[in-house]
Formats: sequence, C-alpha cells, structure tokens
Amino acid sequence: VTGGVVAALFRNWEIAVTLAVLAGILDTVRRSRTAAQYMNGYKDYLAARKRTRGQLVRMRRAGYFTLEDRPIPHSPEIIDHLVVGPTGVYAIDSEKWDPKLPIRTMSGRRLYLGPESQKERLDHAVWEAAQASEILSAALGYDVPVRPALAVYGPQVPWDVTTIRNVDVFTGSALGKYLKQ
Repeated sequence: VTGGVVAALFRNWEIAVTLAVLAGILDTVRRSRTAAQYMNGYKDYLAARKRTRGQLVRMRRAGYFTLEDRPIPHSPEIIDHLVVGPTGVYAIDSEKWDPKLPIRTMSGRRLYLGPESQKERLDHAVWEAAQASEILSAALGYDVPVRPALAVYGPQVPWDVTTIRNVDVFTGSALGKYLKQ
C-alpha cells in the first residue's frame, strides 16, 4: 500500500519500492516485539486490569487514589494497581483465569486453580506489596503497610474475600466492597 501511494504521488518507482520495503521491515519489527504479548493470555491480563481500573475510577468519590502500572525499581515487574484510601494502602494484582476451572483453597494456606497451585502467584503478590511498602516508608519516613490483594476474574470464586498466605483473594467484581471493609 505504501509503495502504491508513493508511486502515485511521486511517479518514481525506485522511491516507492524503497519505502515499501522499509514499511515491511518496520511492520515486521513491530509485530515481533508485540507477538509475545498475545501469547499466554496477555490480552486477558490486560482486560482484567482494565476492569479493575474502571472500578477504581468509581472509587475516587469515596476517597481512594490509584496509581496504575507502577514499576518496581531494579526489577522488570510492575504493580498493577497501587491504591491509597481511607481503609489503607493496597497493592492489587488483577488476574484473568480460565472460567472453566474451579478455584479452591486447602486449609486456608493453599490456593488452587483447577489442579495447579497458585503459591507462586500469591508469593509474588506479597513481594510486590513489600516492595511498595519499602519504597513508601523510605519516602515518607515512617512505616507504611501495604496490603497485597488479588482480584480474580473468570471462574466463580466461592467466597467473598479470603486471606491466603497473607494475600486477600476475591472476585474482581467485589473490589469496591473489599476496599470499603
């Protein structure tokens, strides 16, 4: 398309072919960089974050302030939603899980999605909250506890809010209720 437009405008096929090749190279590079994002459910992850962000926007009237996609220094990781409000400070991860698989907990210490343990996911949420707490505490000069939370979209969560391995786990649609408790 680029070559055809340039050929029609400038009536020079050499420039048209050169620009068409450059456009093809740029498109290939762009697609190769974003291809990994569409593997392993990245689109679902973005959709979950968008749904949580929409609920947090409505919470502003109740005094909640949100910082989205906060990078963690010296790490490639980000905190999906850092929320500061009347009930405390929260590091909330938004997750879109397979709705066909059941969520269950064992002894209040283990979280499973179908047959797979989500221990790693819970440990990561605790780590992110600890990083946020450390940064905020250093900046403000006093201890700022940050509560880790996991907002789950997709499967039916059989509880309102439960705490597993020090992480509050709840269905994403109950975010407002969770923050106000």
